[in-house]
Amino acid sequence: MAEQLRTPAGNPKCYSPLPVILFLTMLVLVLFGYGVLSPRSLMPGSLELEAQMVYPQPKILTPCRKDVLVLTPWLAPIIWEGTFNIDILNQQFRLRNISIGLTVFAIKKYVAFVKLFLETAEKHFMVGHRVHYYIFTDQAAAVPHVALGAGRQLSVLEVRAYQRWQDVSMRRMEMISDFCERRFLREVDYLVCTDVDMKFSDHVGVEILSPLFGTLHPAFYGSSREAFTYERRPQSQAYIPRDEGDFYYLGGFFGGSVPEVQRLTRACHQAMMMDQANGIEAVWHDESHLNKYLLRHKPTKVLSPEYLWDQQLLGWPPLLKKLRFVAVPKNHQAIRNP
Repeated sequence: MAEQLRTPAGNPKCYSPLPVILFLTMLVLVLFGYGVLSPRSLMPGSLELEAQMVYPQPKILTPCRKDVLVLTPWLAPIIWEGTFNIDILNQQFRLRNISIGLTVFAIKKYVAFVKLFLETAEKHFMVGHRVHYYIFTDQAAAVPHVALGAGRQLSVLEVRAYQRWQDVSMRRMEMISDFCERRFLREVDYLVCTDVDMKFSDHVGVEILSPLFGTLHPAFYGSSREAFTYERRPQSQAYIPRDEGDFYYLGGFFGGSVPEVQRLTRACHQAMMMDQANGIEAVWHDESHLNKYLLRHKPTKVLSPEYLWDQQLLGWPPLLKKLRFVAVPKNHQAIRNP
C-alpha cells in the first residue's frame, strides 16, 4: 500500500515502491546471469559434469612397476602398461574437450598401408575423443574410403614426392611445420605424428598426450648411450658426443601440443637444411635430428616400446604387457624403390 508522504507545502504525496522492486529484480537477474554465464563458470571443472568415479586408492609405498623405469631424471613419466588409470585420464581430457590430430605420410607405394592403418586406428586410437586424421600424400585419389566414427574426420593433404626415400623422410618435418601454421593450430589441440606402415593392435589413448613426447626405440631401450646410433660427426647439426644422451627415440612416433610440435619440426627442418648446405646428411636423417632436439629440449612424457614394436623382428618379451602399435610385415626395399 502506498505510503503517505507530506510535501513542504503540507500536501500529501503518494510514494510507490514499484521502481525499487524493478531495480532489485534487475539486479538479481544481472548477478544470476553473471554467475551462470561468466567464462569462469563455464571453465572445465567448475561444474560437476560427470558422475563420481570409484577406483582403487593410489598407494604411496607401492610402486606401480618394479621391473622398469617409470620416471626420467627430469621428472617426466615413462608410460608403460600398469602406470596409469585410463578411466581417470579419459574423464580429465573429456572435461577439456580436446581434439587430437594424427598425421601420416603415404607417399608413393606407402599409400597401400593407409586402409589398414585407419581401420585399426578406428578401433584403438583415442576412442571416445575427437580425432582428425591428416593423410599427406602425392596420390589423393588412391586414399581409400574408411568409415569413421562420430567425432572423427579425415583430411587429405596433397604434397610432392621426392625421388629418394631419405628425402621423403626428411621433408616430413618441413611439411608438418608448414601445416601447423596453415591449419593445425586452428583445428586441433595435440598432434601425434606416426609412420603409416603400421597398425594399431591395442589401446593408444590420452595417456600419451603431453606438451612434448617421444617414444623409446624398440631396438635400443635397454642399451647404453654409447651404443645409440646417434649422429657422431661434429660437422652435422645432429651431432651428439658419446658421453651424452638420455634415450634413443625413434622417428616414427612423436608429438605433443601443436605449438610444441611446430617448434620441434621447424628446428629439425632448419638443422637439416644447414647440414645440406654444408654437404652432410645425418646418419638416420630426420630421426637423428629428432634425437638431438629431444636431448636439448627434454620431452614431458616418454612412451615405452609398447607404443611402437616390431614383433616379427623382436618377438614379444615379458617386459611388454601390451603391444599397442606394431609394424606391418613388408619388404622395405621393394616399397622404397620406384
